[in-house]
Amino acid sequence: MYIKKILWAIALIGLAVAAYFAYYVYSAMFEPNTAFNNEKAYIYIPTNATYDEVREQLVPLLKDIDKFDALAERKQYTSNVRAGRYAIKKGMSNNDIINSIRINNIPVTVVFNNQESLEKLAGRISSQIETDSTSLIKAMKDEAFLTQNGFSNYTALGMYLPNSYQFEWNTSAEQFRERMLMEYQRFWTDARIAKAKNLNMSQNDVMTLASIVYEESKKKEEQPRVAGVYVNRLKLGMPLQADPTLKFAAYQLPEYQNTVIKRVLNKHKEIESSYNTYKYAGLPPGLIAMPDISAIDAVLNYEKHNYLYFAADAKRVGYHKFAKTLSQHNANAREYQRYLSSQGIYN
Repeated sequence: MYIKKILWAIALIGLAVAAYFAYYVYSAMFEPNTAFNNEKAYIYIPTNATYDEVREQLVPLLKDIDKFDALAERKQYTSNVRAGRYAIKKGMSNNDIINSIRINNIPVTVVFNNQESLEKLAGRISSQIETDSTSLIKAMKDEAFLTQNGFSNYTALGMYLPNSYQFEWNTSAEQFRERMLMEYQRFWTDARIAKAKNLNMSQNDVMTLASIVYEESKKKEEQPRVAGVYVNRLKLGMPLQADPTLKFAAYQLPEYQNTVIKRVLNKHKEIESSYNTYKYAGLPPGLIAMPDISAIDAVLNYEKHNYLYFAADAKRVGYHKFAKTLSQHNANAREYQRYLSSQGIYN
């Protein structure tokens, strides 16, 4: 009888231990374990991250990190960390969290506008995905890649079309570059390529002229007319005489670093540079900035007219007055120069 009581006691203790263990396992796996009030929290797991690095981000987000550790070890997550951006929803259990950060790599929306250089583009991109600007610059300027795909250091900026794109956060510099090449090739449809050929221009030529058009006018409705002026000049063998190219040339010189040229002067027209379109006819060797898609299409669909000149319109900011004759253009230019002087803008 005494032995039976002992056996019953042992059985009851065993059941209690089993029940506690079952409860512990259940709570570790299925009970809510989030400690934040927002609907979602995001963690960013770097490439080659260790579990300790993941854990460091999770500590402030979870109520009980020890239970998470135990389940992560049991589910072998601690040795199978995957890089990326992951969401943890309010009220998730440890089991749900582990499943989420194991497979649900959430893309980020990468956005860039009209960057002036590859360096500035790299800085913009590196603030949105894992890779750093140094790696991006190296990938963007890789000579073998540029040569293989028909670019040079002068034209490389044209491969990057300003827009918004979906990327995994842990995208490498090379993966970013390859995706942008794919988007560029997708942009250049057969129809666009045919229009470039009708202009006797390569794709790089179109991008270069589009960069000038964009720097001249941000008004989409006016860009085809500006492009038409430059196309007319190119056909006649006239210098483009584009003020934005003078600014670009000046900004390459030490004396113009950290300055803003608001008024193009005669001294700027004397700068020795292949980008000085007052001195040298034809297109400069490459882009002076990243053009909008609207400016690219403005070149491909330029307005056919007889204008050879344009000057900024003092009465309509951002717009221009167009002229067919030099005398009319000079009158328009003098009007704008007087306006600049009245505003105290002399350089």
